[in-house]
Amino acid sequence: METLTFQFPAGEPGRGCTVVGCVSSGDLEVLIEPGTAGTLQIQLVTSVNGSGARWRQLFQRLFAGHTWPAMNIDIHDFGATPGVVRLRLEQGFEEIAP
Repeated sequence: METLTFQFPAGEPGRGCTVVGCVSSGDLEVLIEPGTAGTLQIQLVTSVNGSGARWRQLFQRLFAGHTWPAMNIDIHDFGATPGVVRLRLEQGFEEIAP
């Protein structure tokens, strides 16, 4: 097990909280809640050691070039593919959208 932390610039805090996915399904779980103004914080617990570069690239593609609301995102990964990760994050963003 490995815990990774990432930060990206953000706007004002988002609204609402959500949980999508289920780690016990062999997939992953994403928890999203409002964060501190100016910061989008991601904490990732993964069962795949040494995958930090893959995660960093995925998050940079997703969060670059757009000002997201300030959020705290907790991800509990059970070896999900990047496509599933993006799907779960997008599902979470839809849940908290105004």
